[in-house]
Amino acid sequence: MHDALVVSDVCKRYDDHVAVSELSLVVPSGRIYGILGPNGAGKTTILRMVMNIIARDSGRISLLGADPATDRGVLRRVGYLPEERGLYKGMTAIDAICFFGRLKGMSARLARRAARAWLARMGLADWSLSKVDSLSKGMQQKVQFIATIVHQPELLILDEPAAGLDPVNQQVLRDAIVAFREQGGSVVFSTHNMDQAEQLCDDVCVIAGGRKVLDGPLQELKRTHAGNRYRVRFESATTAHSALIEGATGPIEHFERREAEWELDLRPGATVQELLAALNTPTSAIRHFSLIEPTLHEMFLRYASGAAVAARRQENTHA
Repeated sequence: MHDALVVSDVCKRYDDHVAVSELSLVVPSGRIYGILGPNGAGKTTILRMVMNIIARDSGRISLLGADPATDRGVLRRVGYLPEERGLYKGMTAIDAICFFGRLKGMSARLARRAARAWLARMGLADWSLSKVDSLSKGMQQKVQFIATIVHQPELLILDEPAAGLDPVNQQVLRDAIVAFREQGGSVVFSTHNMDQAEQLCDDVCVIAGGRKVLDGPLQELKRTHAGNRYRVRFESATTAHSALIEGATGPIEHFERREAEWELDLRPGATVQELLAALNTPTSAIRHFSLIEPTLHEMFLRYASGAAVAARRQENTHA
């Protein structure tokens, strides 16, 4: 099985501004892949090049095994949700969905049947005959998502899909995306919402200033970039445990108590075995012990912030 998307050394420049610089990434089939970055990082530019809405200056793109610049037919197998809403405001919700389904090759009958099912699934059955411009922004976003997925694509490409959605409808959208992946589909989406990405993504690519700064399976990245901080919880938190933690000066460099548990920084050169030996005494029973992995938000700040500043400085230097 081929990868859902392969981007190799792709570049895009607008006059003196480098929007995307030598970007490479691989989206395995059957995965949810997040392209993350601050505003202006190049996320939308990347997705538009993948969809051949704008031409890349150099590099290669393989979309479901084909180059979208030379094989436009492959785009029918993709559902694309742009950052800007592209619905005709005078159409009813169901007609707007059917229109996009027909553009992707569906028959009128199949498009309408699928549209009704999706409107019900997304909580919009009562608004199916309402005109788009009478719907709230969140409802319009859900209609546009349905128009993106109604033709049963192999790959979804979603640019800021949760924009305008309240927390309840964000969950409805997440459930739909996860169900799509579980049925064998692949998903690429862009966002600067790290909490949303951490809940959804199997893999992530963080970009800043048009360059990739971090890429890989999310859980693997979290393990790789974990430091030497551990969480320990005893069967019961007592003053004796506090004394034990404070007395374990050999392997522990720093500690913080958080109610019934402690967060401990392992001293450089010390081992986990030394730490456990210091904590595990006849009078202390360890109930929980784990390495504290960084959140996606923490990794994003660590890698994206510095890279974005460096990119701006470089541009100012050449200005």
